[in-house]
Amino acid sequence: MPIASCRFLIVFFVIFNSNFCEEFCSKDDDSCQHGQSSLASEINQLRERVEVLERERKTYMKVKFLNYKDRKRILVTGGAGFVGSHLVDRLMLGGHEVMVADNFFTGRKRNVDHWVGHPNFQLLNHDIVNSLYIEVDQIYHLASPASPPHYMFNAIKTIKTNTIGTINMMGLAKRVGARVLLASTSEVYGDPAEHPQRESYWGNVNPIGPRSCYDEGKRVAESIVYAYSKQEQVAVRVARIFNTFGPRMHMNDGRVVSNFILQALQNEPITIYGDGKQTRSFQYVDDLVAGLISLMNSNYSLPVNIGNPDERPIAEFAQAILQLIPESRSEIVLKPAVEDDPRRRQPDITTAKAQLGWQPKVPLHEGIQKTIEYFRGELQRQFLDENEH
Repeated sequence: MPIASCRFLIVFFVIFNSNFCEEFCSKDDDSCQHGQSSLASEINQLRERVEVLERERKTYMKVKFLNYKDRKRILVTGGAGFVGSHLVDRLMLGGHEVMVADNFFTGRKRNVDHWVGHPNFQLLNHDIVNSLYIEVDQIYHLASPASPPHYMFNAIKTIKTNTIGTINMMGLAKRVGARVLLASTSEVYGDPAEHPQRESYWGNVNPIGPRSCYDEGKRVAESIVYAYSKQEQVAVRVARIFNTFGPRMHMNDGRVVSNFILQALQNEPITIYGDGKQTRSFQYVDDLVAGLISLMNSNYSLPVNIGNPDERPIAEFAQAILQLIPESRSEIVLKPAVEDDPRRRQPDITTAKAQLGWQPKVPLHEGIQKTIEYFRGELQRQFLDENEH
């Protein structure tokens, strides 16, 4: 029962008890005493319940106050996912009203549960392949599986999310006059012949390969966004996101960081697909979120690379994780390379620096350490859940 209801009932019983005694005590003293005793018992029970509810009352992180001119209504599609939930945190703390639309295919309610019930927050169980009719000022369009096992699991659904879903979000933006930021990906560059990759590079993508549902899906999504910009004058922003890691990554998403850390923590072989010389550039999720917000609120409408130019071989990254988990008995094992896996990946972030004043700030080892601690907690939670059942 809500606290306010309990308090109301206590007041009601006190008043009723007083009126009861005034009207009936003179007629039947025994009934009066019995009634008073019974009511007093019920009032005490309600008081105890109020005390319990007060102790269990949900508390929220302190959010900034914004007046109605500065406060925005912001929709985050895929907002219960890894990146989306961190973006939601930053927007909520900034004082905005945030709506999350997520079908929970890879997102989890637990990622945003700490905001549920807050007056500035709304969670919608919604698949953006279906139209959405709400009033918003900005749309961060992040909805899409982003790890190979997830987007390959249902390739057609991945294509629909990135095409039909994007059309729906652009239609919404057109109707309400909202600005849209599309979370695109470095995968639009495919296995690049240009290194590092600049935004002007058109890419080298296999249109019928196992990764094409995602790679080409995002390329079409960019085309849709700019078609709406040119034809319907919708304000758009496009972020090409490079490899990102941090807390709230899905434990079985098959990405390099989560795989390596979980394998090391569980003393399993660390599996590298290929010779380990293929390179990646990893950014911590806090840096990515800062870049997305800067881009959304900038005046720059062309695609922008958001990533860390610190390029490292995969094998070196595995060794760095093992050094931060000294108790691990894991060894590195090489396996056959995955089809269409890019050999090199490094963003040129000249545009982000010049147009947004943005560059990554969190050191790699610091980000890895935070992610390790997160996965330690997840493994402990999993262990407790299994033992309870």
